[in-house]
Amino acid sequence: MMKKKPHPAGERKKEMVTMKDLMEAMLKSYNIDRKFDQATLITKWNKIMGTAIANRTTNLEIRNDVLIVTLSSAPLKHELNNSKQKVMDLVNKEFGKHIVKQILFV
Repeated sequence: MMKKKPHPAGERKKEMVTMKDLMEAMLKSYNIDRKFDQATLITKWNKIMGTAIANRTTNLEIRNDVLIVTLSSAPLKHELNNSKQKVMDLVNKEFGKHIVKQILFV
C-alpha cells in the first residue's frame, strides 16, 4: 500500500514566521495594506505629532505614497510646510518602514 502525500497547505514549514510578517503578507495579498496603514496613521497621529497639531488636523489621507494632511489653521500649515522632512521622518519612524514619500499640507 502506497503512503498518501500530504496536501502542501497542510505541511509544516521548517522556518519560523513572526505574526507581524504573517499579518503583513495577508494584508498585502488582499491588497488592503495601504488602507490599513492609513487607518493606523489616523489612530497614531496624536502620538506622532502631539495634541496641539492633532486637534487642528481635520483629515488625513494617503494617496500614491503621498500623505495629505488637512489643517484648520493657516499659520500651522505654513509652519509644517517648512518642516515636511521632519514630519515625514516621524511618520516613517513610527511605522518602521517608508509609508509616505511626500507630504502635502492643505
